[in-house]
Amino acid sequence: MAPSNIVPRKPMTTMTEIDALLTENRKFPPPDEFRRNAHVKDTSLYKAAEENSEAFWESQANELEWFEKWKTVCEWNPPHVKWFTGGKINVSVNCVDRHVKTARRNKAALIWEGEPGDRRTLTYWDLYVEVQKCANMLKKLGVKRGDRVAIYMPLIPEVAIAMLACTRIGAAHSVVFGGFSPESLRDRINDAECRVLITADGGYRRGGVIPLKRNADRAIESCPTIEHVVVVQRRPGAFGDEAFASMTEGRDHWWHRLMQDASPVCQPEQMDAEDVLYILYTSGTTGKPKGIVHTTGGYLVGVTTTTKFVFDLKDDDVFWCTADVGWVTGHSYLVYGPLANGATCVMYEGAPDWPEKDRFWQICERHGVTILYTAPTAIRAFMKWGDQWPAKHDLSRLRLLGSVGEPINPEAWMWYQEKIGGNRCPIVDTWWQTETGAIVISPLPGVTETKPGSATTPLPGFSAALIDASGKEIKVGGGLLALTKPWPSMLRTIWGDDQRYVDTYFTKWEGRPDLYFPGDGAKRDDDGYYWILGRVDDVLNVAGHRIGTMEVESALVEHPAVAEAAVVGRTHELKGQALAAFVTVREGFEPSDDLGQELREFVAEKIGAIAKPDDVMFAADLPKTRSGKIMRRLLRDIAEGRALGDTTTLADPNVVAALKDQLVHKVFTFTSMFEAREE
Repeated sequence: MAPSNIVPRKPMTTMTEIDALLTENRKFPPPDEFRRNAHVKDTSLYKAAEENSEAFWESQANELEWFEKWKTVCEWNPPHVKWFTGGKINVSVNCVDRHVKTARRNKAALIWEGEPGDRRTLTYWDLYVEVQKCANMLKKLGVKRGDRVAIYMPLIPEVAIAMLACTRIGAAHSVVFGGFSPESLRDRINDAECRVLITADGGYRRGGVIPLKRNADRAIESCPTIEHVVVVQRRPGAFGDEAFASMTEGRDHWWHRLMQDASPVCQPEQMDAEDVLYILYTSGTTGKPKGIVHTTGGYLVGVTTTTKFVFDLKDDDVFWCTADVGWVTGHSYLVYGPLANGATCVMYEGAPDWPEKDRFWQICERHGVTILYTAPTAIRAFMKWGDQWPAKHDLSRLRLLGSVGEPINPEAWMWYQEKIGGNRCPIVDTWWQTETGAIVISPLPGVTETKPGSATTPLPGFSAALIDASGKEIKVGGGLLALTKPWPSMLRTIWGDDQRYVDTYFTKWEGRPDLYFPGDGAKRDDDGYYWILGRVDDVLNVAGHRIGTMEVESALVEHPAVAEAAVVGRTHELKGQALAAFVTVREGFEPSDDLGQELREFVAEKIGAIAKPDDVMFAADLPKTRSGKIMRRLLRDIAEGRALGDTTTLADPNVVAALKDQLVHKVFTFTSMFEAREE
């Protein structure tokens, strides 16, 4: 392990927007052997993109198969953009058809494993046949170009087949995560006015059954646009007679019966580059989900390019993105990006700790995974469970590790590198969003010297800056993150509400509709590296200082007793806001008042007394969404003693109730702002 990064603390400088507190000095250049064999070995790609970003993206678009080439590369009328206008393309052709014309015809496209242990492998030829049959099945049900199809399924191969089939016939899909409630599914179907729903009789999670068909039936009671429901038998005979009994004649159809009669030949639609590819809903501050719209040509160029360069993808790699397709990560880096590059992708249905806490490492060993892309919340859980679980397995085939979802704290980054990567695998810590469609800020593993916790710099073809509230750029320090040039995979609008698109993303700086605001704060160091500090909503005003909760959380997790931490603000009559820390401890440690006080002092040593938590509360687990993000909104409710808000999107709603019961170790609360200053 590299030397500790604790350094003598410098006087804190208050930045215009956000105080930059933590200092991280560890650096890791690309391993020599990795650099020698990497797709990108030097900075020439960055220079070419900086000189002419449109020419760069055009060169990447030329790597794909088009029916007709574009007339214009980019039309930017802020805040609206079009890419590759006049071009005609089909996503399924690029993800499947063009590979069956090559030696990849019999190459594994999807290596799937279900939670109970059932397994399937589909070659590119298998995928080619199944996608066309599914496309014909949808056409027989009346789905036409421009229609919307809802997909509500477990993580099984049929979900990727259904997505690709929609792209083949020009229907836009709206994938809803299989763990969402009937109400969430209903709202998304109605907003997109979907005609067909594809679901399954059930799925598995931690040994339990998710009753998808039952949930779907409840949802579509209030969905007047749904004409047909197609149901996949997840495991014939495993779910009893309930799914059969709930089949409504004329409306509901078994997937396998429709597929057996479907023709394996379906000519692909020639889609305009700006035709809608999919709608993916993400949470909104108004309570109404936002339907993020991605279009065909630009999105495919963005995800194909970033998959190849960020993951240094080679033809013999086995690529595992652990995300579900209910999230954008699964869209971009489980289905579209890897398949467009002809990759072999691992797909796993269940939980990482079922039946034991080494399930991920079993899968890596069994299938020879070479590239692993997972979330910081998962990495911190692995740390909490103990080093013995990955140590039981041969992970020597891994050559690259990736992180996605939340900012990764430095100690989790180091654990990932040492315990999973064996100190030989570069780590690509990626920043992007549902709205960006593709990775925006990330190392290139053959070029970039990485720093634990930093997403480093924008990728070739992307442009970012830190800007204060007045619109002035911040070269070094903390501020608001902005993307300053359009990119091909950016969202085009919010479905049915273009004004909301404008208001949400392009009005942060008055008179600058060309600046996209992702809602995140960040800091930039002397090397130009970006450190994502999280949502601006999570930046707290403590005694006049703007403190990003991510830095306090990172400091807490550096303590050897802490597995995971979440920091929120609560009202303080003198300081404005006080910091409340929720902490889970690693195995072998016990919560106590003494440990809580030790953690407070540890934070003060690391980043300063002003960032010392007023309250430290211990819990067995933290409330997370099903995509693995900590729900700080609920923690704020608990810290303030308010009634809890909506918990329907939690991975485990019982965590919140247990959390309220278990928070008996409330440590220390200031009564005076002067005490904080005197420390």
